Amino acid sequence: MIRPYVRTGGRNRPSRDVRLETVLVGASGSTDGLGPDARRVMRLFAGGRGGLAVADVAAALDLPPSTVRILVSALMDSGHLAAPAAAEEDRPGLDLLQEVLRGLRELV
Repeated sequence: MIRPYVRTGGRNRPSRDVRLETVLVGASGSTDGLGPDARRVMRLFAGGRGGLAVADVAAALDLPPSTVRILVSALMDSGHLAAPAAAEEDRPGLDLLQEVLRGLRELV
C-alpha cells in the first residue's frame, strides 16, 4: 500500500475547491513529466472522453477521494484538466428552485 501523501507529492490539501461532484474534462497536451497516478487520471480522459466527476475518477482508479481531489487540482493547475462552469443563462432561477423544493417537501 502506498501512502496518500506519497501519491500527491507530499501535498495534503487541494490547491483549489474541487468537490466530489465537480465534473472534469481533459485538455490536450503532453503527459510527460507527470507522476504515475497523474498519468492514470489522464488516461481516463484519453480519446476525447470527458465529463467525469471527481468521484467517478476515484472509483475508477480505486483511490481515496481525498487523494484524487489533490491530484485533480494539481492537474487543473497545470492545464491538463478543466472544470467548465455553467453559463449564467444555463442556471435555473431562484423561483424554479424554490418551486422544486416546495414540490419535494409535499412528497415527504
